[in-house]
Amino acid sequence: MAKDAVKKIKLQIPAGKATPAPPVGTVLGPAGINLQDFCTKYNDATRDKMGDILPVEISIYEDRSFDFVIKTPPTSFLLKKYAKINKGSVKGSNEIVATLTKEQLKEIAEIKLPDLNAYTVEEAMKIVAGTAKNMGIAIEGE
Repeated sequence: MAKDAVKKIKLQIPAGKATPAPPVGTVLGPAGINLQDFCTKYNDATRDKMGDILPVEISIYEDRSFDFVIKTPPTSFLLKKYAKINKGSVKGSNEIVATLTKEQLKEIAEIKLPDLNAYTVEEAMKIVAGTAKNMGIAIEGE
């Protein structure tokens, strides 16, 4: 019989850098799971993606065991990384702060496809392009 999750917690943690200190400790401590155990497993699972911020969904069970699912990095994080900027535009689409090529947009869409509500890379590209526009990042040819 499958165990029922008592609690589901969502966090965004830098890959390979989870520690029992805040913010991870303050969120997971009250849930009663072994913080060091979680941090070790998370860091081992994300070691290859160092430098990225990864959302993680943690399911905690009655017996204080847990499992977690690592998602793809947030679209805004990927857009900033590819555009080589620290933050998006303050004025949204009215102020262009960077430009991406169609190839870069496609790469980001392919990375995000498993977590997006889209079936094809083209649909995912439209979603990512919308986020880029709101961040003040222009796409070449659009």
